[in-house]
Amino acid sequence: MTSEKARQRLTMLSEQLAVPAEDPGMFEDIPKIRRIAGDSAGQRTKGKVVIITGTNSAMGIGRATAHQFAHNGARAVYLCDYDDEHLPVHKRELESLYPEMDVHIRQFDAAEEEAVKNVVQEALDKYGRLDVFFANAGRASGSVFTDIDADDWMEMMRVNTLSVFLAAKYGAKAMLKTSKDKPYPCGSIIGTASVAGIRSNAGSTDYSASKAAVVSIAQTVSYQLAGTGIRCNAICPGVIETGMTKPMYDAARAKGTQKKIGQLNPLKRGAAADEVARVALFLGSDESSYVNGQAWAVCGGLSAGHPFVPGKMA
Repeated sequence: MTSEKARQRLTMLSEQLAVPAEDPGMFEDIPKIRRIAGDSAGQRTKGKVVIITGTNSAMGIGRATAHQFAHNGARAVYLCDYDDEHLPVHKRELESLYPEMDVHIRQFDAAEEEAVKNVVQEALDKYGRLDVFFANAGRASGSVFTDIDADDWMEMMRVNTLSVFLAAKYGAKAMLKTSKDKPYPCGSIIGTASVAGIRSNAGSTDYSASKAAVVSIAQTVSYQLAGTGIRCNAICPGVIETGMTKPMYDAARAKGTQKKIGQLNPLKRGAAADEVARVALFLGSDESSYVNGQAWAVCGGLSAGHPFVPGKMA
């Protein structure tokens, strides 16, 4: 049993640990730079198989991220959501822009274990690999904590947190699979957290707690996957114009106060979904090969300081 476990550990080692680093050589009297990832120019996710949850929203981070992976050469992208109203439209759009990429749409609850297990297995059966799982599904709340009952609290945790845990659980198992095309285990698990998960006063108590848990999952999973080459990170958006925040944006536009959105961050504006999608693209690519277990804030700088009222500083 002990020798078998040792053999399993060897097969789980990432390429960086299994293969001795090559000497990059010298330029005059200094060593050349040793590179882990490929060139930054060109397609950054060429040949990768990607699963993204929370992709139905026409204005959402999930849809924007699917476009970034497609634009950067992904082999296949699975668009998944509990609500499938727009998924066929997203599929047709991506296929018209990137006919060489396979686009699959799947309607399921991202917090339902068997459904997550099935879509991961489907990707493995069809392509023999899984490279990126972006667990982006989530919901919001604006309730004061004294008005939240136990069922509402647990539903927030189920949708926002359990879904990320299941993505990590089954995504990691799939990313350990190797083949002729993928001789070493590797992959990227990305969970959508929030700036509310790393700082207070950016969301309701139930929402903030669920997103803080996503950060904790990323940190803990990264250690439990030590040596495998599989990385796990959390993205922490600030104020982003998505389907979830559309009511706030619509109300501000109606009042003529849109410019006040995001005024507390140093960039003094809200963000577009594509700005978050580009961070997800980076984390899903080999260019982020040494980024692991992190809560990556995409908040315009909001989480960098303490709140203050402009013009009231001493």
